[in-house]
Amino acid sequence: MAITIIDEHEVRLEPLLGKRVAVLGYGNQGQAHALNLRDSGVEVTVGQRGGASFDRASADGFKPEDVSKAAAGADLIILALPDEMAAKIYDQEIKAQLAPGKTLGFIHGFNVRYGFIDPPSGIDVIMVAPKGPGTLLRSLFQEGRGLPSLLAIERDYSNQARGLALAWAAGIGSGRAAVVETTFASETETDLFGEQAVLCGGVTALCKAAFETLVEAGYEPEFAYLECVHELKQIADLIYERGISAMRQRISNTAEYGDLTRGPKLIGPSAREEMKRILAEVQDGTFAKEWIAEAKAGLPRFKSLHEADANSQIEQAGQAVRRLMPWLSADEV
Repeated sequence: MAITIIDEHEVRLEPLLGKRVAVLGYGNQGQAHALNLRDSGVEVTVGQRGGASFDRASADGFKPEDVSKAAAGADLIILALPDEMAAKIYDQEIKAQLAPGKTLGFIHGFNVRYGFIDPPSGIDVIMVAPKGPGTLLRSLFQEGRGLPSLLAIERDYSNQARGLALAWAAGIGSGRAAVVETTFASETETDLFGEQAVLCGGVTALCKAAFETLVEAGYEPEFAYLECVHELKQIADLIYERGISAMRQRISNTAEYGDLTRGPKLIGPSAREEMKRILAEVQDGTFAKEWIAEAKAGLPRFKSLHEADANSQIEQAGQAVRRLMPWLSADEV
């Protein structure tokens, strides 16, 4: 199936000018969307409860309002809330403010795809989902560049939803890169699968398994960390910039032969079967229901797993390695 990359001349800011935008939530993505839109000349209000994010929005020159008040005064309401919190906040503070003619915008299709949020009739429902973290969306915008985004139209009562979504994409800088048309379902399912199988779950599990294999064989933890974690950035950057084949042109023949002959042994038939099971659980909603149930229970498993990993030997080795290179990070999280 061929993807549809929207012509850059269609990605115009004008349909959004003169309209009021409320960005609800001022976390990683919310901050970037709010700042980029404001810098593009759009009228932006931030809806955010008190706390660190409220203070950050104030420091950035916004006057944060209650979520319900911000939503009530906006033409385009952008939900930049955590997936596990969005439905509850929507029901309590947003739904009542969705008068006919408004547009509800999402930066991720999760809650619509799995039915946790069911917008009322009479409003447009759109999505602009940047393919990267908010910090990158912001930094590229400030450099005069852009981060590609996925765009989807779930409901178009006004017959103007697509133009408004394109204007939103233009306002955050994605028109400078690429805007790709998709659906809420496709964006959600590929995003969750990619995070679990490769970008987060697959990469971290592979790093930890390789690190533990070297340490159990008697190698120093710091040396194992340098080989199995620290150097990963160099390879990831080459793939990001040039692709897999070009990355292989820039490593040694020894490394490439090991890549081509040993990699498929690690990610063989059993790993592929597990990937299919993970994808099936994303597609049928099993993962989504599990995650929302975990959140409603107070995140007991999430917190336990998070703490165990945060205090593991690989993290201790990483801290020791990064202390040798203080320019990598001013603060340890």
